[in-house]
Amino acid sequence: MFFVTGTDTDSGKTHVAAALLHKARTSYGLKTVGVKPIASGCTRTAQGLRNADALMLMEQSSLKLDYEKINPFTFEPAIAPHVAAADVAVELSPENVLARLDLTQYAMADFCLVEGAGGWRLPLGNNRYLSEAIVALAMPVIIVVGMKLGCLNHAVMTEELIRVDGLQVAGWVANRAQPEMARFEENLASLKQMMQSPFLGMIPHLPAVTVADMAEYLDLTPLLQSR
Repeated sequence: MFFVTGTDTDSGKTHVAAALLHKARTSYGLKTVGVKPIASGCTRTAQGLRNADALMLMEQSSLKLDYEKINPFTFEPAIAPHVAAADVAVELSPENVLARLDLTQYAMADFCLVEGAGGWRLPLGNNRYLSEAIVALAMPVIIVVGMKLGCLNHAVMTEELIRVDGLQVAGWVANRAQPEMARFEENLASLKQMMQSPFLGMIPHLPAVTVADMAEYLDLTPLLQSR
């Protein structure tokens, strides 16, 4: 079981997580499940609130669970989750998040990814953070680096903070979500030198990209060796 975090909100965590699940399922024959504990920006449907990111993870999950097992905390407005939670009188805390995760069901998968929201220090309110729940589970972390100006600082600081929190960084992915990044190759080379954890691949900017396309650029070997 791995936790997927990003250098910021728009780093491309969900697409990378879905691609990792796709690769594990189709190339290695592993039973997969993707989990999105907290999501804001949900759509109201006849079945209740549904989040596009959570649904994308479910599409790449061979272990089929009820939506509420995948995305237990759903908020309609696309705002910071702790603000959205306060609006509807839902208490977000690391303890409540842990209580809503069905770890027994997730353990039925060979390859499980739990995707965060925003970056490593996602606030839950009252000076509490989602990272506290991940630390309690001693879950190794995958960092998705959104390749844009400023990402070198964000990537290195994220990796350092995760290590300070006592967790293993299982690897990192460079995601070129912004094709116009100047001196891209030099920035990627710098990151490869600066980051201490294994490099899992670089996803280029692809028009009309699919999860299967993205999966071709990923190397799961370091993750599978660390399980």
